Amino acid sequence: MASWCENMVLPPRVLIAPRPSSANGQGNILSLRHPKLEEEIQYLFSNGRLHEFNWFKERYGSWFLGDYVCEDGSIYYCTVVDPIFILLPLFEAARMSNGKDLGKFRQLDEILYIEGYPGYQHLMSIAGNHMELVCEVKEVANMKFFRLDDSKVLTWLCCKVHNIKEVIPKFGKNYAAQGERELLKDAIQIIRENLKDEPWLPVLCKKLQLDISEINETTKSNDTSFCAESSPIPAPARPSEGNIGNGSAKSSKGRPAKKLKAEVGSKNIKDMFRRVTRSGT
Repeated sequence: MASWCENMVLPPRVLIAPRPSSANGQGNILSLRHPKLEEEIQYLFSNGRLHEFNWFKERYGSWFLGDYVCEDGSIYYCTVVDPIFILLPLFEAARMSNGKDLGKFRQLDEILYIEGYPGYQHLMSIAGNHMELVCEVKEVANMKFFRLDDSKVLTWLCCKVHNIKEVIPKFGKNYAAQGERELLKDAIQIIRENLKDEPWLPVLCKKLQLDISEINETTKSNDTSFCAESSPIPAPARPSEGNIGNGSAKSSKGRPAKKLKAEVGSKNIKDMFRRVTRSGT
């Protein structure tokens, strides 16, 4: 009897993702720009929520998939990401502000039209409600126009930082023992993964009464430590743009990634949130 995967171009991979609730039982894998790095990566849009792909691999392990043995024991899993992070660079560019000029009001379909990235069009259904939190909105003839508002963005970022700060102590006793200032710095490190340093990081640090040089030094130290303790391994195939559902997905080759050694205590807070699309540096 023929194996269920014998006609697959690439070997199967294991993905944990939300089950789509739509009638066709499918979600969409979208190619979008990373909000910080500006490189093309994939996100899963399913049930009206945007998810990023994460990747985890033990040093040894395999998967038994029916009658097939997948030698690569790595696993992909999806976690919800706030669409505001993904859309923030688009709205910042769309207002075309210059100096004291606050910029222009634009409609959603204009802002989300990015040549070469049709995936943004799938976010039309959720973009408006989310971006109202960080935009000034005007309604003319039943049409809404958006312009990014720096003060609203700063308020939203502060809220994100404080929410993460409340969660960090639950990661373990080492984190629970940290002081308020260290918790804020760790929270900013997490936020920074999806946020351009300019112009947001300086104003955020100023608002929270933190020295941006401390944040930069912590980041440099974390990255050096991570690289020194890791060894390069080939990244498994990652999902490509298209549909996903009913336990199957298309795949394409991923980039080389790095992996931590076996855990002996608590990890660096930044490393706990690494995505499959990052190279590990």
